[in-house]
Parts: sequence; C-alpha cells; structure tokens
Amino acid sequence: MASPLHGWSSPTAAAACSPTSRKAAHWLTAPAPSLLPPPPPDLCAALVEEATTRGIPIIRGKRLVNIDDTGNHVRAHFTDGTTAEGDVLVGADGIRSVVRTLIDPTAPRPRYVGFLNTAGYARGLNLGIEPGVNHLVFGKRCFFGYVGHPNGDVWWFANPPRREEPDPAELAAVPADVWRAQLRELFRDDDVPALAAIDNTEQITTGWVTYDMPSVPAWHRGRTVLVGDAAHAVSPSAGQGASLAIEDAVVLGRALRDQSDPAAAFGTFEAARRPRVEQIVTQGRRNGSGKTAGPIGRVLRDATMPLAMKAMFRGDRDPFRWIWDHRTDWDETATT
Repeated sequence: MASPLHGWSSPTAAAACSPTSRKAAHWLTAPAPSLLPPPPPDLCAALVEEATTRGIPIIRGKRLVNIDDTGNHVRAHFTDGTTAEGDVLVGADGIRSVVRTLIDPTAPRPRYVGFLNTAGYARGLNLGIEPGVNHLVFGKRCFFGYVGHPNGDVWWFANPPRREEPDPAELAAVPADVWRAQLRELFRDDDVPALAAIDNTEQITTGWVTYDMPSVPAWHRGRTVLVGDAAHAVSPSAGQGASLAIEDAVVLGRALRDQSDPAAAFGTFEAARRPRVEQIVTQGRRNGSGKTAGPIGRVLRDATMPLAMKAMFRGDRDPFRWIWDHRTDWDETATT
C-alpha cells in the first residue's frame, strides 16, 4: 500500500425535512465520493475470498474464554478446549468484546445511545435523486436516511427513538409485518420517501439496539491489543465505525512492521489513534442527540438547524473535514 489511506466516509450529503410541513425543506446537499459501498454481505464475501486467496485460514465456531501471555507468544483458549498460539493477538471482536474484558475486567460496558437502527434495500424505486448523495432527514417522529444507487435502488435506514434500552431478544421477536407497520406509523406525517422505501423493501432488518463505547482505559496488555469497535465503538450517527477500524488496521500494521517489540508497537498505535477516535465518538454522540429530542427540543431543533447548517457550510467550509480528510501514509515510519 504505497499511497496514503484517506479517511473513509459514507456517501455524504444532507437534506432536512420540516416535519410540521408537508413540504420537505432541503437546505443542504453535497456530492458524495464516487465510491458507493457494496451491500454488507457482498463486502464480507469479498474479504473472505481475498483472505482465502492469500492463504489466511478462517476458522468459524470458536468462542474465546481466556488468554495466556507466555512472554514470547500469546495463547488463546476456546470453549471447546482447543487453543491457538501466535506472536500477537488482535481483538477485533466488536462492541461486546471478550478480549477487552480479558485485558481489563473493569473495562466499561457499551453505552445505549437512545435509539434503534433498522434498514433495507428498496428495489427499483427510482426517486429521481442523484446517485451516491445521502439524504438525512429529521422526521416528526423518527430520523430517516436514504441514498440512491445508479440502478434506481434506494438504500435506507431509520432510527426509531426509545427512551429506555429495550431487550434485544424482544426486538428480535417482533413479527416482520408488525415492525413494518410500526415504521409506517412513525413516518405517516412526513413528506419524504420513507413510506415508499418501506413499501418497496422486501425484507426490512429487525430493529437492533444502538450503542457506543465510553473511553476504554486499556487498549492492550502484553501481546494482546484491541482494534475497531472493541476499543472505540462509535454511534452510527458519525458514519465512521468501519472507516475507523480500517484506519486502525493500517496504523497497527505499520507499528508492528517498524517495531520489533509488540508492547512498544501497541503503545505507538494507541498514541496515534486514541485522540482521533475518541473525538469522533464524542462527535457521533453529539450528532445523535437531535434524534431523541422531545417535543420542545424538536421545535428548537427544526427552527435553528437549517440556519446553523447553512452558516457552518457556507462557501467551501466544512466543519467535519478533519474527519473526512484524515491521512495515514503506509510508507511513513511508525515512531513512539
């Protein structure tokens, strides 16, 4: 990887809807990068294929229960009694990370952000929108986002607010037709294509609970280190979870390449990454706060946000450029 890695983002743009009016007030649009992300199953399949091509084994059905650091190696123990040994262990096991707890049993727990997530692919909807531009809408009862594909499909998501953290098992048990009806009710007064998207989606994902992570004090111990959501899960309102994990992989790989001592490499990695990722976690939580506003808060939000956003993005200004324009140069030497 000779060229610098740029900060990745979802297709970017914004469109605001005044939920008290039947007319959508689109007050900001911006072109997205030319890259449209593939659907998650396609992306996972491509990554598995590439790993297989490179001779990297993928073993499924293992559950980690313990880690032994032998000094020269690290050994992972699994529930089926088997073990695996390597030079380092990278915990990329997500927001419910077992590795995080094994590194630090007192590590903080995931933090509920106040809303759910659901999404779908509306086939052949043809809204006449520019492909790759993400429209973000504060509806009267629920936040809605959608982006058009060149073939006319629409990829969309919604964030139904829930004041109290629901039981994931209860959400998973909601019948598909009931969930679809609940979503239609949330958007019945909004003049945005939410209802059309819902009606043209064959399978809507069951709602899932959304979290971020408070600051995790210990990212590494011995020959074991955390990356991605295991270390710094960010609210989806930032749109940066996957990109931060990709950045982590590059920075960690560079540190291990340039420093023979894993502990020193992990320290270099953390020093390079912690300030950026924790700032984005804070930004993501701030972005999501408007999605859970009460009746008075919604009125204030809808009155002030269009003016504030126009001022923030006037001319060539972009207050979030520090997120999008991040650079990581693989050829640069990693130093402590």
